[in-house]
Amino acid sequence: MPGHADNINVRDASPADAEAMAWIYNQGIEERTATFETRRRTAEDLEGWFGSACPVVVVEDATGMVAFAVAFPYSPRECYSGVAEFSVYTARESRGRGAGSLAMETLIQRAQEAGFWKLSSRVFLENETSLRLLRKLGFREVGVFEKHGKLDGAWHDVAIVERLIEANLD
Repeated sequence: MPGHADNINVRDASPADAEAMAWIYNQGIEERTATFETRRRTAEDLEGWFGSACPVVVVEDATGMVAFAVAFPYSPRECYSGVAEFSVYTARESRGRGAGSLAMETLIQRAQEAGFWKLSSRVFLENETSLRLLRKLGFREVGVFEKHGKLDGAWHDVAIVERLIEANLD
């Protein structure tokens, strides 16, 4: 990973990673540019992210965890079982070094292996860094949800992004 410490490791996450993941996620909550969530999360809050068919991956370097990506069921309806929503977060001090890209590339691979045919998400329009990353990885912007949620009293629009996983489209 350019500009990053040696010993980069990308792997499937486990519940033991929840504390470090919550720490990274809480940075995103505090910055108010990546999620409508406002309450800080604990490791216990993230326990539900593990144990389903949806992948969760982490990126580590010599300093510890620097990024993660997680997929969630899009819908409980069986007809949408191959569609997952995702989130990706990178620790503040590791941004711009490729950790988010590595997390997403691995998440896409794991989603393909799990049989998903589509990944989707919603991204704040002002979060240009995330939108650039996703475009680079083959996501397309489908449209915009206007006034999708309020954050600190202000409405925010979000871009709807998706990426088909061609190998699973039969």
